[in-house]
Amino acid sequence: MINKKTLAIILGGGQGSRLYPLTAKRSKPAVPIAGKYRLVDIPISNCINSDIKRMFVLTQFNSASLNKHIKNTYYFGPFSSTFVDILAAEQTPDNKTWFQGTADAVRKSMQHFLKHEFEYFLILSGDQLYQMDYEKMIEAHIKSKAEISIATIPVNANDATGFGILKADNSNIVTAFIEKPEASLLPEWTSEVSDEMKNQGRNYLASMGIYVFNRELLTRLMENPDTIDFGKEIIPQNIKKHRTYSYQYEGYWTDIGNIDSFFEANLGLTADIPKFDLYDKKKRIYTNSRMLPTSKIANTALEKTVIAEGCIINAHKIEQSVIGIRSRIGEGSTIINTYMMGSDFYETLEQIKDENIEILMGIGKGCYIKNAIIDKNCRIGDDVTINGGKHLENKETDSYFIKDGIVVIKKGATIPKGYVI
Repeated sequence: MINKKTLAIILGGGQGSRLYPLTAKRSKPAVPIAGKYRLVDIPISNCINSDIKRMFVLTQFNSASLNKHIKNTYYFGPFSSTFVDILAAEQTPDNKTWFQGTADAVRKSMQHFLKHEFEYFLILSGDQLYQMDYEKMIEAHIKSKAEISIATIPVNANDATGFGILKADNSNIVTAFIEKPEASLLPEWTSEVSDEMKNQGRNYLASMGIYVFNRELLTRLMENPDTIDFGKEIIPQNIKKHRTYSYQYEGYWTDIGNIDSFFEANLGLTADIPKFDLYDKKKRIYTNSRMLPTSKIANTALEKTVIAEGCIINAHKIEQSVIGIRSRIGEGSTIINTYMMGSDFYETLEQIKDENIEILMGIGKGCYIKNAIIDKNCRIGDDVTINGGKHLENKETDSYFIKDGIVVIKKGATIPKGYVI
């Protein structure tokens, strides 16, 4: 059984500066996606769907909300061997520093892993959007008699310069690796791919940052304290020393590395047939069961919009947007190309009266919001205009952040009535 032979390690990443300000108060795996999930739900769900049920999540920055989410979501009962455990960076007599990189995080947590019986490490990233059957990858790893396997995705020449590119022979054994090659070098780095990929011009194999290692090998490699990163050191240094297999994946995959890719991935869910399929029964994405009421919508024109549970919406129009849990949108408001994450709680009528709350949580009346990300628990007053786009310069204030034309309203921020961005 593959599940009994495999231990999954989900890398939570560092400070997540490229996803700032979404990571200002939470770790990268805890960032909400698709209106109701967290990024960490993706690799955990892929593991559960692949019958791999022993998982560790490694993190060190702003881990409180991640801890809470995993504790409240992934409880499998006292009679199950399934677990999702969080390992935060910890000081010990031997290690007095924080995680310095992906490999360093695994090295410093190795004592916890080796207490379990398993044969294969499955190393995963906590900030990617995709649906993969890891069991097939591990079976291919075993069949090829590899010591290392790398999940690869065929990419075109334009994208290849932004990835680590692998060269594989006809048996999918990796023969060479280059990090972010210049365009002039690409003709030498094509690999054998399927006819469908060839027809799309996707002839280069990009590393997805998903690895399988034999237990004995990775344990031995972790004895070298000078190697701190998988992609930059462990993989390039060992593909010629140890038999390395390229497991080609041709489904949807995106790296949620920055605000732009995060925004695009979420709005992509509003397509008629989205590339990331949340409706596949065999590839369910699991998350916290909140027991929220149904959403209530009145006098609102909806076009290509995804709406989560527990919302109260009286908007004029919502178009190509993702509306998260417990969202409130007032009368006459227009929302276009926007990801609204929603709220962590409802404000009661008693609270509003007793605390004299002038701007309620959510979006007020008569607002116009376009090309924006509205983080959790924000308060946007009546008649606010947020018109994101390339015409806006990059900027940061106490309440919002503009990057590449996308306006991000910071978590818990208040935008006063009539304000214009």
